[in-house]
Amino acid sequence: MPRKISVFGYNVSIEKAKKNTSTDIDLAIEGAKILKEYFAGKEQLDQRIIENHKWWKGRHWDLFRSQLRKNDPEPVTMYLFNMIANKHADAMDNYPSFNVLPRKEADKKEAEMLSKIIPAIYDSNRFRRTYANGWWYKLLNGCVPYGQFWDAEKLEGMGDIVVTRLDLLNLAWQPGVKDIQDGSNFFIIGLEDDEVLADTYANILDDTTIIKGKRIIDPKQYAYDDHIDITKKSVVVDWYMRRRGNDGRIQLHLVKFVGSTVLYNSMEDEQYKDRGIYDHGEYPVDFDVLFPEEGYPTGFGLVDLAKNPQMYIDKLDQIISKNALIAGKMRWFIKRGGSVSKDDIVDFSKDIIEVDGPLNEEYIRMFQAKPLDPFIAQHRQNKIQEMKEITANDVFASGEGGKGVTAARAIYALQEAGNKLSRDMIGMTYENLTSMVYKTIELVRQFYDKERDFRITGQNGQYQYVTYTNAGIVPQPLPPAYPNEGMIFDLDTQTFIQDKNYRPKYRKPVFDVTIVPEKKSPFSTVLYNEMAKEMFQIGMFAPQRAPEAKIALEMMNFEGKETILQKIAENGDLLQQFQQQTTAMQQEMAKMWEIIRLLGGEELLKQQGGPAV
Repeated sequence: MPRKISVFGYNVSIEKAKKNTSTDIDLAIEGAKILKEYFAGKEQLDQRIIENHKWWKGRHWDLFRSQLRKNDPEPVTMYLFNMIANKHADAMDNYPSFNVLPRKEADKKEAEMLSKIIPAIYDSNRFRRTYANGWWYKLLNGCVPYGQFWDAEKLEGMGDIVVTRLDLLNLAWQPGVKDIQDGSNFFIIGLEDDEVLADTYANILDDTTIIKGKRIIDPKQYAYDDHIDITKKSVVVDWYMRRRGNDGRIQLHLVKFVGSTVLYNSMEDEQYKDRGIYDHGEYPVDFDVLFPEEGYPTGFGLVDLAKNPQMYIDKLDQIISKNALIAGKMRWFIKRGGSVSKDDIVDFSKDIIEVDGPLNEEYIRMFQAKPLDPFIAQHRQNKIQEMKEITANDVFASGEGGKGVTAARAIYALQEAGNKLSRDMIGMTYENLTSMVYKTIELVRQFYDKERDFRITGQNGQYQYVTYTNAGIVPQPLPPAYPNEGMIFDLDTQTFIQDKNYRPKYRKPVFDVTIVPEKKSPFSTVLYNEMAKEMFQIGMFAPQRAPEAKIALEMMNFEGKETILQKIAENGDLLQQFQQQTTAMQQEMAKMWEIIRLLGGEELLKQQGGPAV
């Protein structure tokens, strides 16, 4: 099996790598120049990300150590950690569920299949773990990039979609754009072992090339506890570019290079040179932004919002801790040449201390630092409360019921009232993920040309095993709009012949994407269970009360309402059908008894319990 070019982006086989020409070298040099300009434009962002990780790990005193005195305490109160952990828990309680909706009746079956297939694709990529890691990253830095690539070597060469989380430190985009899709170029960089490069690309790389490729750019590194040696690694660059093709469409091309050596160029690949590597024509990266910042595709996160009050909380804690250490220690003034031994004073193991001469305050005096004014401790507490308020991290948002609140319905109501920030953050995440799901559909449309096996969940919760191809979502040829469409009349033969300049018309199935949460809060589960019991007790599920129940449900708003409405409507329709059938049968029976009576069968009517004559 051919080996991969790299794991940083679009994967192609090593068989497509070739010896470089002068044009290839010039292309790599041009890409390296643009890359350096782009990285220079995001230097402050990279530094902020590295510092945010120090705050997250409680290492922020490293940023202020030059301002400290020797032996000053460095207390770390993890309020910031607690705040981020709670928001992360809210996000995972609302893990997204993807639904694909058709825009045309004819595409309804395909939309239903895609609604089952796409979650299966994401599950195969362990997206729940990726989503969890992405939320940690997003809360810290204000933006998480998700990459979505086609790996031609997955599934034993059949190929499949790869969904992964990327690091902003390894990405570069055109400075000044609000959306990365508006930029002309986009870069993904990664470090690869020199030995792996030399072994994989022995036909086009040599030691000199690898050495030159080491420092195209110096990627920023996090502050690790362990030593990470990158001296034996080289920078591999995936250079994505959006260019307009000969057909007028925007095409996405990829140039992969190390140093001045091009490993792959899609513009020279016969398969992709006239169409681009992805038919959707967009960079295969989506930015999920927390708090947007005007003029930047990235935003800012909760660490940026809360690190200032966290800093003052820790500094006030430092003052209080330092005073506690000083005020809690007894110190002594002793006159030189006095009658008291200083060694005896500090030796608390001695019950009796002998002195020479008289003992009075002239020779020894104890002194102790005064404790701080209570205002200092109260000011620290106020800063803690300020931090909770600006991040909406009160007791209810943390999952607690509060004093005297024990009922599940009350706890849930208070949590929902205090979770406005979390709901807004999660709602915007769903909106950002929608564009990623659209890309998934387009990759399925482009590459799923062979039958693939999937295990999906059926309507009754049971597993179903299906096969799927893109045959139903690729552009479909439209029937002729008029007779002899695409034909021209040949005067010589006096017949219609095929028009060589005619372009057939196709219809491309288009879909919409909606995302709803998989709500897993225990309080919400209890609430829904209680609501279902109450509906049952008042008879809302009784078929004969379907009209009243439908009116009541239309006035309510809760998750799953449409399903209950559908079931109640079905039960009401079944009852109505049963009543109609019963009435029709009674009418037929009445007619039958009337015929029997007219035929003189009064005795038979009496024996069979028929109507009295």
